[in-house]
Amino acid sequence: MDDLRGALWRAATNRRARLPRTSSLPGTEVDEAVRAVLGRAFEHLWDHGWLPYDVYEAVRREADGSALSFLVDSLALEAARYPVLHPRWRAQLAEIGAEVWWDAGAPLVDEWARRHIELRDDAVAAAVAVLAVLVELPALPVIVPKPGTPLADLDHHNVDPKVLNRVRGLLAKAESTAFPEEAEALSAKAQELVTRHALERMPVEAPTTTSRRLWLDKRYFDGKAQVVHVVAKANRCRAVVYDLGFVALVGEELDLEIVELLSASLLVQATRAMVAAGERAGKSSEERSLAFRKSFLLSYAHRVGERLRAVNEVPEDDRLLPVLAERKKAVDEYFGSMFTRTVAKSTTVRSSAGWDAGRSAADRANLSLG
Repeated sequence: MDDLRGALWRAATNRRARLPRTSSLPGTEVDEAVRAVLGRAFEHLWDHGWLPYDVYEAVRREADGSALSFLVDSLALEAARYPVLHPRWRAQLAEIGAEVWWDAGAPLVDEWARRHIELRDDAVAAAVAVLAVLVELPALPVIVPKPGTPLADLDHHNVDPKVLNRVRGLLAKAESTAFPEEAEALSAKAQELVTRHALERMPVEAPTTTSRRLWLDKRYFDGKAQVVHVVAKANRCRAVVYDLGFVALVGEELDLEIVELLSASLLVQATRAMVAAGERAGKSSEERSLAFRKSFLLSYAHRVGERLRAVNEVPEDDRLLPVLAERKKAVDEYFGSMFTRTVAKSTTVRSSAGWDAGRSAADRANLSLG
């Protein structure tokens, strides 16, 4: 067994190492070895700040569909080990569809191979591909207690589901409308309502500062991350960009929820407008160039930030000033404890046409959330 575990680990960490043949070995022995090496990697990641969805995205970007499928099933099996899980863990497992669909007493390698009409060696190869990604992942700040942590030790945040459901419904309408004027009318009202709701809650609720990670597509990542950054800033949150492919957000729970939803909506609108600009132009036009699209997104983010700041002007209410100062202090302190060293990054705009088009698209963007 130890020899098999060692062979699997070497195959994952050394491309020249030969993948062990397992067809002649008992399925339970192979499965125990695979679960042991993956379990070792998982435990290290949970200790160093990773969550199920983070691991899913990391593997999705670096490995093929077979590896991703095996990861999801392995995460389901891993989660079943723990008597209690943080609510965010459960939500992320549900989001990626991680559930034990097979008889938990049967070897996963064989059950997975049967379901995908593959050989056991193919299942082992998928497991090794997953492991090869996991062993290279860096440590992240811990933002959620490890699986198995008693729920009594966790903070509980009360986010009004009615507000969020209304937000989601309006965002869906905003993304589907073909009329810029309609989107514009919904937009300013939305952010205004969200801001008012947040301010109304402030005098009566203690700060619930926390952190989330928002993964973005790698294509035009810098521009998309900048959109998230300006939305976060407008909603009293702070953001740090990771080259791994996500933006780390720090803020109050409801504010973070709004940042995720509004960012997703704005990115859909930006991508749609950016692609439309290229479709209207010729095949070799500047509108289809990388420089145009990068500049488009950067300008879009800049203009969206301006609009959000205008919408989010704090009403003159003296009782809110100390509350806002307290919230800002809580966010800054939490941010400082998580990120002791950050580096500012600048991006060059290489297409004036892209900048102008992005600004126009941002003027038409729906900022609505309520």
